[in-house]
Amino acid sequence: MKRKKKRLWILNISLLSVIIILLVIQMMMDVKHLGKQDQLAIESESSDPSATPEVPVFIEPDETKTPTGEVQQEAPSPQPTKKPATVLFGGDVLIYNAAINTYDTGGLDALVDPALADLMRDCDYTMVNQEFAFSTRGEPMEDKQYTFRSDPSYVKIFNQLGIDMVTLANNHTLDYGTEALLDSCTTLEESGIRYVGAGENMERAKQIEYVDINGHRIAFIGASRVIPVADWNATSTKPGMLTTYDPTLTLEQIKIANENADYVFIYVHWGKERETTPEEYQRTMAKQYIDAGADAVIGSHSHCLQGIEYYEGKPILYSLGNYIFGTSQYQTAVALLTVDGEGQVELKFQPCTASGGKTSLLTNEEEIKEFNSYMESISFGINIDANQNVIATNYLTSKN
Repeated sequence: MKRKKKRLWILNISLLSVIIILLVIQMMMDVKHLGKQDQLAIESESSDPSATPEVPVFIEPDETKTPTGEVQQEAPSPQPTKKPATVLFGGDVLIYNAAINTYDTGGLDALVDPALADLMRDCDYTMVNQEFAFSTRGEPMEDKQYTFRSDPSYVKIFNQLGIDMVTLANNHTLDYGTEALLDSCTTLEESGIRYVGAGENMERAKQIEYVDINGHRIAFIGASRVIPVADWNATSTKPGMLTTYDPTLTLEQIKIANENADYVFIYVHWGKERETTPEEYQRTMAKQYIDAGADAVIGSHSHCLQGIEYYEGKPILYSLGNYIFGTSQYQTAVALLTVDGEGQVELKFQPCTASGGKTSLLTNEEEIKEFNSYMESISFGINIDANQNVIATNYLTSKN
């Protein structure tokens, strides 16, 4: 019995071995068959021109391989830097009887020193206050002591001096009424000179002028706080100017400009004539302008120089005085504001003088030192160095 069970066990082992051997043989045949299919597929792909080619592996253009085969990132190309941009500001300009006679007799060189004219033309941009109307129409305003207008042909003086923009927001733009104002606008437009502060209606008077200079977008705004009658205010349907007795609208325009430009410059007509010290409202309002987004405040109207102040690191020039007026005034100046893309505005104050109706750069060293000392004495916490750079010594950061 035991022998019979032993034989059955051996038989079962034998059958299991045969089955395992058959399974192994089958697996080997399957593998061989698959290998042939793969080979056929490869041969088919290589002979079929319509087959999708194998996608090559490539390295991004900014990567290179070292001799050892390691991938190395190239340094990114440096971004191009913006060139600095310099805007020259002059004060009150009056092309009227005396100035016209000087120009007609001796040409531009008799009215403006050639070196000063070159400085104006060589700057990236130039702006002044136009204290008259370019027109031959209209009637002088009644009961007004001084009324100014000039033949539009004399806009050539502006072109010869390289003046790019003017502010019309002042107390003489409408001396001869709205017709003369509109003539001024037309004359400037036809001569390629931009303007701010006044126009055919309020929409044009408050218009922000954006100028791209060396990659910097600079916004210009003009406003006046000196007009003889309320009727000089522009309305939605009437020519006039933007006034800033109530600064609300002016502040709104500054905020809009700040959102759409790299820098905002506002040119404002204000203060008292012949006063070298700004009124308290000027100091308060200038700080409001800067709080709203202005990067520099430039003033006029006093017919003499007023001081300089910095607030939140931004320059305030309370008045540049008379610049080209056809008369004599010992002290005047041009301001050169330079931006470099870093958010700061560098100020250089170039002293000038007017004698015999001709405005010239001041060149005598002792006179320049006297000029600088005088400006420091009427200003608020500034020094002027040997290169005429205006340096703040006391940055104001409060509204007081």
